[in-house]
Amino acid sequence: QVQLVESGGGLVQPGGSLRLSCAASGRIFSINTMDWYRQAPGKQRELVAVSGYGRTNYADSVKGRFTISRDNAKNTVYLQMSSLIPEDTAVYYCNADVQIDPYGSTWGGWGQGTQVTVSS
Repeated sequence: QVQLVESGGGLVQPGGSLRLSCAASGRIFSINTMDWYRQAPGKQRELVAVSGYGRTNYADSVKGRFTISRDNAKNTVYLQMSSLIPEDTAVYYCNADVQIDPYGSTWGGWGQGTQVTVSS
């Protein structure tokens, strides 16, 4: 089994910055992808940024403001968020696709989420 734990959320003023972390632990052989999603009140969960197979990609709404990065030695993915706006307010979730053995078996799942609130 694999666990994902997010941290780093909080209250920030417009124009400010936050860095989110998501650490994976448990039965990990290798990590294929680690991504960030968010869900605002009354809205569907949306993809924010992806990291996997040597590539990254971003939702248009966060391009140029958010940066996803990974520390493979720590099985951790980060989301550096800058120039935050009130529309970025949401619960941010980590999602991962993990290989759990040398034979290609995989696990996919979500963290518990961390609240980000952008408000003056």
